[in-house]
Amino acid sequence: MRRRPGRPRTGRSHAARVALVTTVLVMAVYVLGAALLSLLVADRLTNEVDVRLASRLSHLDLANLHAHNPVRPVLASAGSTDVDDAPSFVWSVSGTGRVSALSAGAPRLPAHQWSSAPVTLEVGTTPFRFAARRLDGRWLVAGQSIAEVPRVRAAFAVPAVVFGLILLVAVLAGSYLVGRRASAPLELVRRRQAEFTADASHELRTPLTVIEAEVDLALRTRRDPVADTALLERIAAEGRRLRRVVEDLLWLARSDATPPTRTEGATCQLDAVALACAERFRSVSEARGVTLEVRSTGRSPSWVAAPAEDVDRLTGVLVDNACRHAGHGGQVVVEVRSAPGRTSLIVEDSGPGIPDEEVPYIFDRFHRASSSPGGAGLGLAIADAVVRASRGTWSVGRSRLGGARLAVTWRRGANRRAASAPVGLGSGSPHSPAVGTGRATG
Repeated sequence: MRRRPGRPRTGRSHAARVALVTTVLVMAVYVLGAALLSLLVADRLTNEVDVRLASRLSHLDLANLHAHNPVRPVLASAGSTDVDDAPSFVWSVSGTGRVSALSAGAPRLPAHQWSSAPVTLEVGTTPFRFAARRLDGRWLVAGQSIAEVPRVRAAFAVPAVVFGLILLVAVLAGSYLVGRRASAPLELVRRRQAEFTADASHELRTPLTVIEAEVDLALRTRRDPVADTALLERIAAEGRRLRRVVEDLLWLARSDATPPTRTEGATCQLDAVALACAERFRSVSEARGVTLEVRSTGRSPSWVAAPAEDVDRLTGVLVDNACRHAGHGGQVVVEVRSAPGRTSLIVEDSGPGIPDEEVPYIFDRFHRASSSPGGAGLGLAIADAVVRASRGTWSVGRSRLGGARLAVTWRRGANRRAASAPVGLGSGSPHSPAVGTGRATG
């Protein structure tokens, strides 16, 4: 039997790479935005100082200042309504470069080639913002400390860093979880494709090898007509097995490519489908010494919102599996239960049952929990595709007969006889592609 491989680490590594790239991009944008915001705040504060200095210069009247000693300060330092609450000072610079402080407490004005453009200069170790105005052959210079601007930026940086660290952890964790969720379907497809390639090649190679060996042996040896007949029968049997595997694979491929909405509007009567399917398997069960019984319980109509051919295929898979594993002298019971609002199909057998550790994998393609001959492990994969497309639910457990109990439950469909396809579709043989596929259970 084939064991389901463990989950590969490629999904985690891919999600980690996605999370890392996403986090780097988000943090780069955040750092850029925080730096830009910090520059805007500093620029806003500096512009406010420029406006204040320009306003003070525009209100100066040198005609009144000439009456005073230019060496003696005649203006009081102006208080600020800005965030730094720093005083502003005014100086007068003559054409010869002589500097006179016009405000009390004004610091020493640094040497500079003044112009009407605002400028930032160091006064000692303190940054000052200066604005100048040309008036009556001299420069009037107004200045104010902007030492608080770097402190405001530093104060803004602390919460920005704290929030950035929180954002870093949140984005990294969130993008990793999203990456895991996003990569899970892709990883499942990749794993299934790898498993399909390996298992399908094995299942197809076996009958081809048998056919090739039989033909080679027939070509090398002389046989009588009886031996040739046996040889052809074995080749035909392997050919039929090969055809069933290919047809099952094609059915699953079409099912994967067709959305579940294809079943909308179609209904069938479950008890009629189950009875017709059981009749097809009557000869098979008798040949294997298995008692096949069909029951219908409940007074509600057993309508199911699913195409009759799909339900017939599902029922055929379950009955074929049950008959194969019930054993000689065993028993198989097919029961249709109708209750208000729902309808169930239950198939039980008296075989060895399904090991608990195999239950999660019985619907995997090519998975076989039993080493008994026959089948390719596609039967329950097909049955599961039908159940999912018709929005049914599975219940797998132990039968009161001792073997496996597989049940499917649907919401009861409307009575639409015109939309219901006739039961017993296809050739009517239990070995048609609709049934007779390999059992994936114990």
